[in-house]
Amino acid sequence: MPPESSSYSRDGSARSFKGKRNKPSRDDQARVQPHSIEAEEGLLAACLIDGGREILTECIEAKIAPEFFFKTAHQEIYRALLSLYETGDPIDEILLLEYLRKNGIEEEVGGISAIYAIQDRIETPAHARYFSKIVHEKYLLRRLIRTSREAIEACYEQQEDMSAFIEKIEQDIFEISRDRITDAAKPIRESLDEAVADIHALLNGRDDADGVLSGFRDLDGMTYGFHPGQMIVLAARPSVGKTSLAMNFAEHAILPDGGRKSSGALVFSLEMTAAQLAMRLICSRARVDMKRIRDRVISKQDSADIATTVKELKQAPLWIDDSSSSTILDIRAKARRLHTKNALGIIVVDYLQLIRGMDNRVQREQQIADISRGMKGMAKELNVPVVVLSQLNRESEKENRDPRLSDLRESGSIEQDADVVLLLHRPKKREDDEAMSDGGMPGDVEHIKLIIAKQRNGPVGEVDLTFVRRYTRYENFKR
Repeated sequence: MPPESSSYSRDGSARSFKGKRNKPSRDDQARVQPHSIEAEEGLLAACLIDGGREILTECIEAKIAPEFFFKTAHQEIYRALLSLYETGDPIDEILLLEYLRKNGIEEEVGGISAIYAIQDRIETPAHARYFSKIVHEKYLLRRLIRTSREAIEACYEQQEDMSAFIEKIEQDIFEISRDRITDAAKPIRESLDEAVADIHALLNGRDDADGVLSGFRDLDGMTYGFHPGQMIVLAARPSVGKTSLAMNFAEHAILPDGGRKSSGALVFSLEMTAAQLAMRLICSRARVDMKRIRDRVISKQDSADIATTVKELKQAPLWIDDSSSSTILDIRAKARRLHTKNALGIIVVDYLQLIRGMDNRVQREQQIADISRGMKGMAKELNVPVVVLSQLNRESEKENRDPRLSDLRESGSIEQDADVVLLLHRPKKREDDEAMSDGGMPGDVEHIKLIIAKQRNGPVGEVDLTFVRRYTRYENFKR
C-alpha cells in the first residue's frame, strides 16, 4: 500500500484516510530512493563486453555521469571506465582491475570477483541503451527528491526576498526537466533538409527563413533577422528613440508583413507603464499623432484607424510586464512561465540599467555584469532572441563623434555577452533632414543612424532609418 495511507475503491480511484495525510509514516522515513541495481550492472557489463568503445561513447553522448549510479561501487567502476576511455585503448576486466588497484579503490568495489559478477550479468550489449535510459531516469527521480527536500528545508529557514527564493527553486526544478533531454550531433540529412527549406523560402521571397525579422529592410539585409538564443543590445542616449525602435521590433514580430506567421512577443517595461506603451503602439501603428489626441482634434479617419488598430492588436500575441522593481531572476522566471504556455518569438527588456540588483552590497558595475549574463542565459535557455535596451554614456556627445562599443554604460560585460550590438545615433541636423516631410512640420521626420557595432555571425556597418516623431515610429529610410 502506498505510504500516503491511501486505499483504492472498486473503480480504482484513490481515497485518503482521515488524520494521516500530514503525518509521515515510518515506511516513508525508511524508504529507499529509486534505483535499479540490475540496470546499473547491465550497463557496466555492456561497457566491458563492448571493450569500452561504442557503448561508452553512447553513454558520454547521453551525458551519463558517475553520480547517475546509485551504488557507490558502480560509481567508482564507471569513473574508472571513463578514465580508461580517455587513453583510447580497449578496455577489459584486467585493465579495469589494474586501474582500480593503482588508485586504491579495488577493495571498495569488491575486487576482481565483483567485476566478473557484473560482467556475467548479460551475454550481449544489445540492450545497453535500455539500461542507460533506466539509470538516467532513476537518477532524475533521486535528484528531484533531493531538490524537493532541500526546498522544504529552505522554506523553514527562508530569509531572502520571496520572489528570488521562489525563482531559485523553480530554476532547480527546470534544470532537472531540461536534463531529461540530451543533445547529440545531427545527421547531415536533417541539416540539409532544413537548409533546403530555407533556400526555397528565400527563393520564394519569404525573408523569414531564419530568425525573427526586425521589419527594417537594410537591417534585416545585414543580420537576416534576430536568431534564437541571441542577446541583442540596443543602446542609445536618452530621447533618441530606443524604446520606439524596440516596440517596432515587437510589432513586426506579432503582426508581420506579407502574410508571414506571427511570433509571440514579451516586453518588460521598467520605465513606462503598460498603458503608456499600449497608447504608443496604437498611435504608431495607426499613424495617428498622439498630440492631436491630447488636443482632442482627431478626425473621423483617425478614429476609424485607431479602432481598426485596437481590434488588430487585441488578437496579437503580445504580453507587457511593467513591474518597475524587477530583478533578473524575476524576469527569467516570468519569461520561462509564459514561454511554456505560449511560445515566444522575441523578448524585449526596457532597459537593462533599471533592473534591480540581487545584492546591494555589490558594486553596481558587478550587478550589471550579473544582469547581462542573466539576459544571455535567458536567451539560450528559452532559445529566443532577447533584445535588451541599454544606456550609452556621454563620451560620444562630449567628443562630438559617433557612439562606439566602449560607450556602453557601466559594464564592459554587456559588450562581451551580446551577440549583436546596435547603437542608435542622431546625426547633426542637415539641410536635407530639415526639408524632409511626411505631411507635418519640418523636424517631424528625422534621419537616425543605426550602427551595427558588433555581430558575431555577420558584418558590422551602418543602417539609415527614418524616425517619424509625431507617430513615435521608425520606418525604412527613404533615399
